[in-house]
Amino acid sequence: MGMGPAFRALRTDRTAAQQRLARGTVRRVLRYAAPHRVLIAYFLVLTVVDAGLVVVSPLLVQRIVDDGILAGDGGLVTELALLMAAVALFDALLTVLVGYLSSRIGEGLIYDLRTAVFGHVQRQSLAFFTRTQTGALVSRLNNDVIGAQRAFTSTLSGTVSNSISVIVVGIAMLALSWQITLLCLLLFPLLYLCSRWVGNRLAGLTRDQMDGNADLGNAMTERFNVGGAMLLKLFGRREEEDRAVAAKAAVVRDLGVRIALIQRVFMAAMLAVPALATALVYGVGGHLVIDDVLTVGTLLALATLLVRLLGPLQGLSNVRIDVMTALVSFERVFEVLDLPSLIQERPDAVVLPRSAASLEFDHVAFAYPRAEDISLASLEVVARAESRDSGPVLTDISFVAQPGEMVALVGPSGAGKTTMTHLVARLYDAASGAVRVGGHDVRDVQLDSLEAVVGYVTQDAHMFHDTIRANLLYARPGATDEDVWVALEAAQIAGLIRSLPDGLDTVVGDRGYRLSGGERQRLAIARLLLKAPSIVVLDEATAHLDSESEAAVQRALDAALEGRTSLVIAHRLSTVRGADQILVVDDGRIVQRGTHASLLAEGGLYADLYRTQFIEDQPPAPV
Repeated sequence: MGMGPAFRALRTDRTAAQQRLARGTVRRVLRYAAPHRVLIAYFLVLTVVDAGLVVVSPLLVQRIVDDGILAGDGGLVTELALLMAAVALFDALLTVLVGYLSSRIGEGLIYDLRTAVFGHVQRQSLAFFTRTQTGALVSRLNNDVIGAQRAFTSTLSGTVSNSISVIVVGIAMLALSWQITLLCLLLFPLLYLCSRWVGNRLAGLTRDQMDGNADLGNAMTERFNVGGAMLLKLFGRREEEDRAVAAKAAVVRDLGVRIALIQRVFMAAMLAVPALATALVYGVGGHLVIDDVLTVGTLLALATLLVRLLGPLQGLSNVRIDVMTALVSFERVFEVLDLPSLIQERPDAVVLPRSAASLEFDHVAFAYPRAEDISLASLEVVARAESRDSGPVLTDISFVAQPGEMVALVGPSGAGKTTMTHLVARLYDAASGAVRVGGHDVRDVQLDSLEAVVGYVTQDAHMFHDTIRANLLYARPGATDEDVWVALEAAQIAGLIRSLPDGLDTVVGDRGYRLSGGERQRLAIARLLLKAPSIVVLDEATAHLDSESEAAVQRALDAALEGRTSLVIAHRLSTVRGADQILVVDDGRIVQRGTHASLLAEGGLYADLYRTQFIEDQPPAPV
């Protein structure tokens, strides 16, 4: 009867059948199926043929027994036996072909959905990623996409196959003996009630088990990454963490035991009902054979057909749940695809020249977008009940950086400096005013050309868990090893890379944690040099470094900034003394501007910040 599919059907969350689908969901599903319509047509035809073959062997058994064995016709027995073997081989071939087509359709649909979701997500604004829980988003790319593809594989084939099997087998049994057929069908309510009872309990327990596994997985993921492991070791909470994980694992264990017990109950029922039905066939049918109402071959055929009827009937009892579950998975995928990005490239966008090097903020104002405009509640760590306006973050920001000039941004934390840098490469868009690069409003240029002109180095330079070479070539995939070494030399880190046993093939680890902070920063600068942008944005690139690392990174930055326009957020004011223009930002406004000398002479916030740092940097007086 196929215990595997039966268990999967019963473990399905039955609340899916109660959900209301958005209008047009089915039409969108069919549009995704359209490229695979030829394969789906072949798949359905072969599924129907395969389902129809279910009655052939039992009917051949009837002929072999009645017309061959009992009649003493050895030749007919041989012919029919060979025909049964041929049918079995043909059925096996059909099974392989149906499986192949199912895989082609299913994997093709998964590919289409995953690439569509991935492409759409990576074009979202930065605000989307600041709110979205990564695990929930990955789940849409995996679990929901796989759930959606089942609509065109297991759900479609199961529904068609079971329907054809029930019709064909039912007709054959009624033709052989309508009395026995009706008696056997009386047992189906028992099978249905058992399936419903088991399904209601199994679906809830499975949902709890999935939640428990997710909770356990999240706890392990947070503690197995470098940052979590370091925090655990620094605070010495090993025994408490052991107890917490053990408690979560115990929940999963206990649920697993209960699920296994219910599965055994269901398996026992699935074996008992066919056994009872078979006993009924032989009990009643045996008397009909004795009374010459039925032949022996007909009795054997009825017993065989009965077993092949109960499985499809049980499968059809769950078809609505299966279909709705698949459609709900599609809807969850569509929910992500329908979320618009705040950063859109205009149809008439122009290509920004690689030589564009001027930067201008023209009366720029900015406020962070509302949550409902940038994310989905179902993808956030804590689903939001409401969202509020953040209020203005930047107000009337205006300045110009000519080609080759350095503009420094200084001010207290939270003043809006990093937000200003995010507007340059359209990580966000200004609410009013304009940000111009090379004289072009960044909203009017093609995104890839803007990304080629602007380069960033942040205080926490991200590295992929890959080799040094792969991380550097991310900036310019076509760069040669010679280009890479030139960039490493300029970034003051070539000597270190040459000293490593694997050189450029050294794996940097998760987020680059196998390297020190200064080494990561210098690799990030080398990556920037390979990209060779016209405009460089530095967001406190030397923050949190020791004096030696800071000096090495500063030398690398000097090479990176040479001949380029730069917008620099400075933590240490001593690093921007030579800036062509220093902007003092406070509460989203530029409150002072000028050179280092003029701002010191002017007094105000800049002079206060400088004096504070000057006092902090002085060595303690001898006692």
